Amino acid sequence: MTDTNPAEEARALIACLDLTDLNDGSSEADVDALIERAQTPHGNVAAICIWPRFVAHAKARLPAGMKLATVVNFPDGGEDIEAVIAEAKQAIADGTDEIDYVIAYRRIDGDPGYAARQVEKLREAIGGVTLKAILETGELHDPALIEVAAVSALHGGADFLKTSTGRTQTSATLPAARILLRSILQDESGRALGFKPSGGIRSFEDARAYRDLADEVMGKGWATPETFRIGASGVLADLLAVADGKRAPGERPAGTGSAY
Repeated sequence: MTDTNPAEEARALIACLDLTDLNDGSSEADVDALIERAQTPHGNVAAICIWPRFVAHAKARLPAGMKLATVVNFPDGGEDIEAVIAEAKQAIADGTDEIDYVIAYRRIDGDPGYAARQVEKLREAIGGVTLKAILETGELHDPALIEVAAVSALHGGADFLKTSTGRTQTSATLPAARILLRSILQDESGRALGFKPSGGIRSFEDARAYRDLADEVMGKGWATPETFRIGASGVLADLLAVADGKRAPGERPAGTGSAY
């Protein structure tokens, strides 16, 4: 978005944010606070992402137009697909719009078809609900395995490719993001697909870098809330600071020890 100013860019990034609270000790009060934060002076975020046990509570409080996302098989990426399906179906009954599913990423090396079949089973079980496949790219280490995971998830019917849970030593990285985006670009299914970097995105500069990469690979203007989400809990404050004109790009964000 070279033709826009930083405040406009920050507002556009807020609109692509999946504002997240997946803390182990999260409560209904925390979810209420998340919903309040999600309604900013510069527009609402795209979605909130919370634990399944809070979906019904949040659904009754969510403003019109904001999506509700939850996680299943999170964060371990286990292999009990029937348990995952049951959890997802309950979340859908409670009102979720989107399911973020951690694939069985440990099986990618040696048995990538397994992960694809698991995604396909979940896809069939949840119907048209948006399915984001979390690949845990930081644990795959080899770029070739990241590509295999991406293609496997897409073949299984995932609507979005998501980098990571944010619970591992390495979360989203730009090289991994490029692999996921290229896999989306090369997909021949004809389905509308999206991309979600998640984990370690803490500043306006971080978020903009992923947005710019998405537009570079997919074409300028591709990264909209329908195709591009940012999974983060802490970046909103910095996006608001830039949108308010309180911080210029390149300055140190408040509360950090580096330029980014």
